Amino acid sequence: MAVGLITHPVCLNHDTGEGHPERPQRLQVILNHLRATKLWPQLTHLAAEPADRATLELVHSRPYIEEVERACRNGPTALDPDTIVSPGSWEAALRATGAAVQAVDRVMTGVLSSAFCVVRPPGHHAMPHRAMGFCLFNNVAIAASHALTTHRLARLPRARHLAGRDRPARRLARVLIVDWDVHHGNGTQAVFYDDPRVLYFSTHQEPCYPGTGQRRETGRGPGEGSTINVPLPAGSGDVEVVRAFEEFLIPAATRFAPELVLISAGFDAHRDDPLAALDVTEDGYARLTRLVRQIADAHCSGRIVSVLEGGYNLRALAASVEAHLRALMTLNF
Repeated sequence: MAVGLITHPVCLNHDTGEGHPERPQRLQVILNHLRATKLWPQLTHLAAEPADRATLELVHSRPYIEEVERACRNGPTALDPDTIVSPGSWEAALRATGAAVQAVDRVMTGVLSSAFCVVRPPGHHAMPHRAMGFCLFNNVAIAASHALTTHRLARLPRARHLAGRDRPARRLARVLIVDWDVHHGNGTQAVFYDDPRVLYFSTHQEPCYPGTGQRRETGRGPGEGSTINVPLPAGSGDVEVVRAFEEFLIPAATRFAPELVLISAGFDAHRDDPLAALDVTEDGYARLTRLVRQIADAHCSGRIVSVLEGGYNLRALAASVEAHLRALMTLNF
């Protein structure tokens, strides 16, 4: 089955300034590294399309969207102490979100079996009304909302001996978001905290930015139990993160039976990353990917959309992405 790689050169135009860790070289090194591997010709390459305003408004308020556009047009400027925008940031952000939505469309319609979006700026810290932690628009949250509001799943036809037409397709009802970025995806959690249609699972370092994601944060109202946080102490590595997936994610996903799986694929839990202190390796990311593949294969015909979040050591980032893609393409690659 075809695995898509979705990106766009416009994402390089998001200029965060000298010395900022979320820099254009992150995308350049990933793409240059992949071009030198045998994976590159096996991927289906797509140019990211821009998201429209109606799509952004699935998660973000109209005044906030206008604020981001205005800041980009008048930039460079800071939306918060960590989140810098420039004139090139607006289209980059539209393409980053658009890539995630485009990937959902291609996977849900069977054009692709799964997809990985190599885009920036990242998204999982972005709140409905504010930017945070390098993030402008919440790419994964918008993709999940788009899937739930747009896509339908075909029902099995009625038995021949039963009268009437085949039952109509029903709306997609359950999306799993797996977030293994070293920082808790507070924005994604906030968007779906009371929504039982989305199971949000996060492993992350504690204590660490942004200070959310404690175990007691499990959802609210009808969404109670649909948020699962597994904070990990500094020094935790492959063994501890894999154990968290096996002990908490797999049983929850089995009960939830997702119809689509999204990954907030941050690679800053790597042992060489400069912004945190977990000890995950490339092999660890491959193992996590295989576990998510097992969930998707069991419940939703392997439908996975993975979107780049963090990862700030360039060598480790490129190697981790390669390991992720190898595991995403086949369990036995």
